[in-house]
Amino acid sequence: MRDSYTVTLPEEPPALPDLHKDLRPRTSMPGSLLVSTFVGLVLNKTKSSKAVQGLTGLRNLGNTCFMNSILQCLSNTKELRDYCLQNQYLRDLNNNSRMRTALMTEFAKLIQLLWTSSPNDSVSPSEFKTQIQRYAPRFVGYNQQDAQEFLRFLLDGLHSEVNRVLVRPRASTDTLDHLPDDEKSRQMWRRYQEREDSRISDLFVGQLKSSLTCSECGYCSTAFDPFWDLSLPIPKKGYGEVTLMDCLRLFTKEDVLDGDEKPTCCRCKTRTRCTKKFSIQKFPKILVLHLKRFSEARIRTSKLTTFVSFQLKDLDLREFASQSCNHAIYNLYAVSNHSGTTMGGHYTAYCKSPISSEWHSFNDSRVTPMSSSHVRSSDAYLLFYELASPSSRM
Repeated sequence: MRDSYTVTLPEEPPALPDLHKDLRPRTSMPGSLLVSTFVGLVLNKTKSSKAVQGLTGLRNLGNTCFMNSILQCLSNTKELRDYCLQNQYLRDLNNNSRMRTALMTEFAKLIQLLWTSSPNDSVSPSEFKTQIQRYAPRFVGYNQQDAQEFLRFLLDGLHSEVNRVLVRPRASTDTLDHLPDDEKSRQMWRRYQEREDSRISDLFVGQLKSSLTCSECGYCSTAFDPFWDLSLPIPKKGYGEVTLMDCLRLFTKEDVLDGDEKPTCCRCKTRTRCTKKFSIQKFPKILVLHLKRFSEARIRTSKLTTFVSFQLKDLDLREFASQSCNHAIYNLYAVSNHSGTTMGGHYTAYCKSPISSEWHSFNDSRVTPMSSSHVRSSDAYLLFYELASPSSRM
């Protein structure tokens, strides 16, 4: 029996005391316009010169390499970068969020610093860290943390502060089981967007289909859930290399639920042996794939150092689509790496510049050029893929 693979939805952070009075006031619009003008001038200068921006390092504040690695991956996410550099986020700021707008504001400032500072320079993410640990207290202090968990909390926090939905409607309890799957998925997506709708979710959220088939009566029930990333198991092979496609096929492989795992069939009205299968209903613009290298074994945690071969270009995921799909080709642009063991590890990032299309290694404050042939390694932990536009493949 393989592990159960659930949709990696952001965990709801614990409620915090009212910190609004301690936060700095929002930047006034005139100041924001000045920043926007400055950033625009820098970007225009970049386009007309050979200098490449975005090669600024992040200082390690004490075991914050996990944070630096993810921030560099997001800094090289082109649409998110532009959202911050062009100050588009200002019009979406939502004062109804628990943190008001402090996290998004500091994140945008940091991205602007990374793209306007001189190459080979480094900046401190201390102000940003102050806000992320207020949003998610688990990041208080300077202990090593998991990069995937950090990414999930960060995206959830940013999304909540620029959510276009100011007042969430009451969750609907109406069943949609009578609808055909394609219509059911559309209705579920509409319900999701009625509550969660931001530029962040526009980029990172897809929809996963889960099918549960009863072995007694043959009835198939389906569920459609949003996902921010997919956690992929790494298969154990006695021979040959393990590929990313192997991981995806194991993730979507039909799984038998028997014994204590038997679900209740809604038609038989009793617990029965069932088969469960995942497929992708809606592909996101940015697909984050999490290689499950860490596993809990009682008290001690172990790490898989299996080399997983993954494509840098033209990753074709159409075989994992729940319905006919012609637009599921992805290109890699960033990797968050974890080297070492669970007792003493280190995070770095490999990123492809959205400006020059050249790869660089980001190791905290050190940024160095690298060959695309070195991007694949047994340290790869989080893979960031961008959906290719149909025209780019013609």
